[in-house]
Amino acid sequence: MRQTLVQAIADARPAFVSIGGDIVYNGDDANDWKTWDVETAIWHKHGIAMYPVLGNHDLSGGKLALDNYFQRFPELKNSRYYAVRAGNALLLVLDSSLAELSGPQGEWFAKKLDATPSDVEFVFILLHHPPYTSSSDEKVYGGGHSARSEEQELGQMLEQRQRSARTRFVVFSGHVHNYERHEHNGVTYFVSGGGGAHPYRITRAAGDPFPDNNINYHFLLVEVEHGKLNVTMNRLQMERGKPNWTRPDTATISVPTVTNAAAAPAN
Repeated sequence: MRQTLVQAIADARPAFVSIGGDIVYNGDDANDWKTWDVETAIWHKHGIAMYPVLGNHDLSGGKLALDNYFQRFPELKNSRYYAVRAGNALLLVLDSSLAELSGPQGEWFAKKLDATPSDVEFVFILLHHPPYTSSSDEKVYGGGHSARSEEQELGQMLEQRQRSARTRFVVFSGHVHNYERHEHNGVTYFVSGGGGAHPYRITRAAGDPFPDNNINYHFLLVEVEHGKLNVTMNRLQMERGKPNWTRPDTATISVPTVTNAAAAPAN
């Protein structure tokens, strides 16, 4: 499943790939990283840039784990959180094992939000742990992860800022081994954890925009235009050993509409 997903992403020829963390199972395991090297070699072959997020499994093993991670991504220059400009979008990549709203990372994050360039229409916040999820630590289906208080506070901060922002905030996270989409106070949250780990079903909350109760191996294709973007969930199912692709969920997200009267031209 994982190799089929990697090939499909390569075939899509994206400008870049973002991995939402847990690239390997044990960050200090050289064999895990060799598997990553081999299976994603086609992305390197096609010159596809990669912007990873640190997950809890990537950090398993302390300094050796981080050394293995940064060895694969030297362009990060040993930074656990960073920013990338991509057209009219700005990517802010966070390390959710660190404080997100305080300390060095929190101060950096706030400054980036405060100083967003005027030609940026979308700010993508990428981190491993999701601010919203219908998954649960109760492990009803044999697995699951509840939202932590740290990320819930992050979501509240973003929604507060979104009220007066001229850019649209979109959050991408992983950790949960399924797919989810949530919308709260102008901010859209995607949970994308269908890249190959042991999958599990989750009990969807009432009102979830995506109520599907299946296993969802998948990747997300994000297409950014002027003033709007489309996010399509590409789901992979194997039927008699052959891949069957469907697109059970898609979302169109637009930049905020200026409603502040002070922004309108004077008569």
